[in-house]
Amino acid sequence: MEIKLEKDLDKLVVALSGRLDTTTAPQLEEKFKSELSDVKELVIDLKDLEYISSAGLRVLLLGQKTMNKQGKMTVINANESIMEIFDVTGFSDILNIE
Repeated sequence: MEIKLEKDLDKLVVALSGRLDTTTAPQLEEKFKSELSDVKELVIDLKDLEYISSAGLRVLLLGQKTMNKQGKMTVINANESIMEIFDVTGFSDILNIE
């Protein structure tokens, strides 16, 4: 998985590509822990994400909980298969998805 960060003042865009699974989720979790302290708006771009596992969902939930306290989080460009996972797991009701 590749993680690209683009920060502009208090907005952070995190673009993910590849697979967000058990082996790669800790990388994203570390990015969240180190980068979110002064962020008011977090955008997660899933345009190039091919797969997400329960470990990946857990990290997205961690990001959402963090941002609930200090701003907002939006998930954009989720493909059909990832949207299906969000729907089946109920994450489509938890996350702000555009």
